[in-house]
Amino acid sequence: MEQKKLSIKTIVAIGIGSAVFLVLGRFASIPTGVPNTEIQTAYAFLALMAILYGPVAGLSIGFIGHTLKDITAYGSPWFSWIIASAVVGLVIGFAKNKINVEEGNLTKKDIITFNIFQVVANVVAWGIVAPTLDIFIYSEPMNKVYLQGAVAGVSNIITVGVIGTMLLITYSKTRVQKNSLELE
Repeated sequence: MEQKKLSIKTIVAIGIGSAVFLVLGRFASIPTGVPNTEIQTAYAFLALMAILYGPVAGLSIGFIGHTLKDITAYGSPWFSWIIASAVVGLVIGFAKNKINVEEGNLTKKDIITFNIFQVVANVVAWGIVAPTLDIFIYSEPMNKVYLQGAVAGVSNIITVGVIGTMLLITYSKTRVQKNSLELE
């Protein structure tokens, strides 16, 4: 069985993407009033990177970026939420081949597809993965972690839906449209 290796471009994207996730997570977030839960712009960027580079890059950027953010912000990683961030990147990354962002002609169908994937990713990550792992790993109270997960999930769905969609549209406009060049 042939193993598919990551390209240098994808490895570089993971490194840069993780650093940008760290910076956005630390300095471009808004407190929600629910303890340890913020509106995070980092997930809109994670979504863009997952669409451009696929599920392995999305998973890696979510995992590494969130780990670095936790270490620099709190002194230690909170693995239940780190794993949830990786899940968000992974699931959105599966939409890579379903969205024509690289062809320069992002359609309404592409935007809808992107948003379906990101809603599913955020519901699974913040409604199931993060709170369930909080209970099993850290023995956190159920009502607290499901409230945090719900707030994080809703805020990430809105953030990725608005900012992530704008990033995709803007990026798509920088690409040359397929069949747009003519031979004279």
